[in-house]
Amino acid sequence: MRIFNLVVWLVAAAVAGPAAARDFTSSDIYPSDYPTVRAVAHLADLMRERSGGRLIVSTLGAADQQTENYTLGELRNGTLDMARVNLAVLNSAVPATTVLTLPYIFRSTAHERRVLDGPIGQEILATFERAGVVGLVFYDGGARSTYGVMPVRSPADLRGVKYRVQQSSNWAPMVRAMGAQPVVLPLIRVDPSMRAGLVDVADGNWSSFVALQHHRVAKFFSQTEHARSPGVVLFSRRVWDTLSDEERSIIRSAARDSVAYYRRLWDDHEAEARRTAETAGVQIVSDVDLSAFSSALVPLHDTAVSDARLKAMIDRIKADPGP
Repeated sequence: MRIFNLVVWLVAAAVAGPAAARDFTSSDIYPSDYPTVRAVAHLADLMRERSGGRLIVSTLGAADQQTENYTLGELRNGTLDMARVNLAVLNSAVPATTVLTLPYIFRSTAHERRVLDGPIGQEILATFERAGVVGLVFYDGGARSTYGVMPVRSPADLRGVKYRVQQSSNWAPMVRAMGAQPVVLPLIRVDPSMRAGLVDVADGNWSSFVALQHHRVAKFFSQTEHARSPGVVLFSRRVWDTLSDEERSIIRSAARDSVAYYRRLWDDHEAEARRTAETAGVQIVSDVDLSAFSSALVPLHDTAVSDARLKAMIDRIKADPGP
């Protein structure tokens, strides 16, 4: 009788499969070969391995997406489990994120990575839950520069220029401060809008510039390097609350371990993207008056951030002694 019962139990278990199996859906606006997408795929591999096949992640293609604001809404209501988004879309919902998107807040990629990996990065990630999402890790995104149908060497060159800005970003008032006209557009509308003359310039890093094919319409890439806004990997708070402590631990550790993998991909991809843009005939404007841009934009930090705690955070970032 015991043998019979054991056989019945084994058959039932085989049919039912793992009792705690979870299948998650993740999203990104970039194509499958982009570093952020490949890094999340690596994260998913780690989750599957460390959970014994119980935690599985499927990734939506870039064509399935609307805007990053739309993605954030899906995460909040639990119809999407996980996503990588640009930090700027969270500026309104999570004020602390504004600090990391301020112009010239970081001196270099090394400086940014130290801050994201350290206490300040962890403090900011911890504030995401009030917006209905769980912050897992940051993926830094290189220096953002200005590109478009004209060269930009100083703030004076932007007077009267139509400048595309991200939705929910603190960049619009900064653009106005230089005399430009901010035009709020989702990323997928930049190419056709620039072709139609609705915008003159936009901003981004080398990798996104090429991945989104903007180098086919924007023939000038001016190295203003005005911001180093990172991306962030998020999990839906509604879904997170249904997970066990063990599952949450697996997801967090996999996310942390994906960062080094991502950075290797990113550094190689950015260098290759620049070579691709140059080969396509994009003119790189390197004689940019960075001092003039910094002088025009850094004083605006005080108006972009009013909270005393966040102002102190800015001071802590600037006090970092490294390069």
